[in-house]
Amino acid sequence: MSTAFLNGAFLPLAEARVPAMDRGFLFGDGAYEVVPVYSRRPFRLAEHLARLRHTLAGIRLANPHDDAEWSRLIGEIVARNDGEDQSVYLQITRGADMKRRNHAFPSGVAPTVFMMSEPLLTPPPEQRENGIACVSAPDIRWLRCDLKTVSLLANCLLRQQAIDAGCAETILFRDGFMTEGAASNIFAVKGGVLLAPPKDNLVLPGITYDVVLELAAAHGLPAEVRPVAEAEARGADELWMTSSTKEVLPIVRLDGRPVGDGRPGPVGARMHAWYQDFKQTVMRGNG
Repeated sequence: MSTAFLNGAFLPLAEARVPAMDRGFLFGDGAYEVVPVYSRRPFRLAEHLARLRHTLAGIRLANPHDDAEWSRLIGEIVARNDGEDQSVYLQITRGADMKRRNHAFPSGVAPTVFMMSEPLLTPPPEQRENGIACVSAPDIRWLRCDLKTVSLLANCLLRQQAIDAGCAETILFRDGFMTEGAASNIFAVKGGVLLAPPKDNLVLPGITYDVVLELAAAHGLPAEVRPVAEAEARGADELWMTSSTKEVLPIVRLDGRPVGDGRPGPVGARMHAWYQDFKQTVMRGNG
C-alpha cells in the first residue's frame, strides 16, 4: 500500500483524510507540484521548489517549509514507496476554517500539507513510433496559468474534450496564438526551427519545456521563444507534446488533419534521442 504524508505524519494513502471544511475542497484554494523521480533521484528539485514558491506567493499563501525540509520530506516519501521511478505529488491548501465557509482568507488557520507518490509511467513505444492525435479548443482558463494551483476544472474540461474524441491532448489557443496543452507544453517545428510559446502568465512554466530548449541549444537546433500564431501551429511541419510523464511525444494529427506529412518528424526524433540520453546520463546520474 502506498505511503502518503499529511500534516506532519506518514501514513497509508487510504487512511489520509482532510476535513470537509478544507479550503482546497471548498474553493480549490491551494497550490501543487509534481516532481519526477528517476532511479530514486528527484529531478531538478530546486526548480520545482522555485515554481512552488512562485505559486504560493501568487496566491498569498505562506510556504509551510523551507527548501531543505521539502527536500527531506520528498526524499522520505520516495524511500517509503516502491519503484525506482516515481511521480511525487505535493499539495498545500489554505487549510480548514471550521467556523464557516467564507471566501475571504481565514486567520489563524494552519495550511494542509499533503504528499503522495505514484509510479512514473512514460508513453508506450507504439505512441512514440506512431505519434498521437490532438484536438484544439479556445483557452478558457483564467489569466494566471503560470500559477500551479489546484483549481483545475477548466483543464479537466478541456482534457476531456480530447478523451471524448479519442485523442491524447487538447491544444489551446487564445486570441489567435497557441498557449499550451490542457496538461502539457506544446512545441512546433517549421523549416527546421523549433518554436516555443514564451513563459508568460498564460503558460505554466514547464520543467521539461526548459530541458527541451536546453537540449536544442546544446545540439545546435535553432529555436525561437516567441508567440506562436495559431496559423503557424496548424501549418507546422511538426508538433510535440512535452511533460515529465509524456517526455517528447510527436503529434501527427490535429482536429482530424495531418500535422506535416502525418508521421513523426525527423526533428522530433532527434530531440527524443537527446532527451533519452539526457535522462540516462543526468536524470539517472549515470553520466
